[in-house]
Amino acid sequence: MTDITLDYPITINGAQVTRIRLRRPKTRDTLIARKLKGDSAEQEIALIANLAEWSPEDVQELDVADYRKIQQALEAFFG
Repeated sequence: MTDITLDYPITINGAQVTRIRLRRPKTRDTLIARKLKGDSAEQEIALIANLAEWSPEDVQELDVADYRKIQQALEAFFG
């Protein structure tokens, strides 16, 4: 698990969220994301949502600076 502290907290289901926890991806997670219709950004959002157990809409509410930190964590998972 990787915890990322959000610089810009968001509200999910009425609660303020200050961090996102991503589990390590499995091969099936990447396959599921790749099979989704849409561009690579939408597939990445779906992958992040799956790993965090958030909805894609919640991921879309993240500030771009926090989203970039999450992308860096994803990159570290894939080496």
